[in-house]
Amino acid sequence: MGANKYSRFHFSVTCMTEDAAVLHCLRGLAHWAEDVPPQQIAWGGTKTSEWLAAGHKVTFRFTTAANRRRFTNKATELLSGGWTEVSTSDSDPAERQRPPH
Repeated sequence: MGANKYSRFHFSVTCMTEDAAVLHCLRGLAHWAEDVPPQQIAWGGTKTSEWLAAGHKVTFRFTTAANRRRFTNKATELLSGGWTEVSTSDSDPAERQRPPH
């Protein structure tokens, strides 16, 4: 599967939040919303240090537009006012965050 498993996660949403607790909730919701393992690819690249470096923005990636919508709908329901959607893309593939073993 290799690099192909990352390229399948190409439906992205970039979010902004000023609250680190909301960031961690969004990470959990991304894991919950994605139904293709390994789900942690959905929230790869969203560490606190990366969020801070990007001006409080992070990008989550999903295998389908439906999973992305599931994420944004639930995040709005649970965290309304704590985050904003900055942008979406249907062609923004995930990249490996750690070196291969």
